[in-house]
Amino acid sequence: MGEIFRLAGENDTGQLLTLIEGAYQSIRDLNIDFRATRADYDFVRTNSVENACYVLERDRRISATLSVKYMEEVSVYPFLFMLAVHPAEQSRGVGSRLLRYVEEKIVRDTLLSPASTLATSRKHPWLLPFYERKGYQPFYERDLGTDDKLVFMIKNLRSESGTNGEDSAHSSGEAGAEPYSFPGDLKKI
Repeated sequence: MGEIFRLAGENDTGQLLTLIEGAYQSIRDLNIDFRATRADYDFVRTNSVENACYVLERDRRISATLSVKYMEEVSVYPFLFMLAVHPAEQSRGVGSRLLRYVEEKIVRDTLLSPASTLATSRKHPWLLPFYERKGYQPFYERDLGTDDKLVFMIKNLRSESGTNGEDSAHSSGEAGAEPYSFPGDLKKI
């Protein structure tokens, strides 16, 4: 059984929609207001066209997806979002492997960013602790719906980067280093 990490294409839209609908069912059941809980074909297609949407493919079937974009209003570092694992593949480390691949091979080694960011719901019963175990630390919160908070988290991808949960400097943290500059087109990496 081979695993392939790759950038999704527009032709993956149907398979991605099915995966996202299944993966986000538990979040819909919790009434958490993530946009992905209302995903439709156009939303998924637009994401794969406009953002860097990565997939982990196992035996020619997409098992997990994770997207990368830039959210200037929150951080200068790449923002990871819409991690989804096919329900039949959950609790097998598939999502963790894709997350690690995107953090290390894409964000750290290709984009040369010292940190990555993401966000999750404060009221979700296990996502916040999951990301904390992966090394993410909260740095900012904003309202999510009427009874929840969206918790933005940051992970230091280089021990010397100085991104210990604070994103105020927007730099690599190295003495005399230029601030990290997010590339304009993630599709070209």
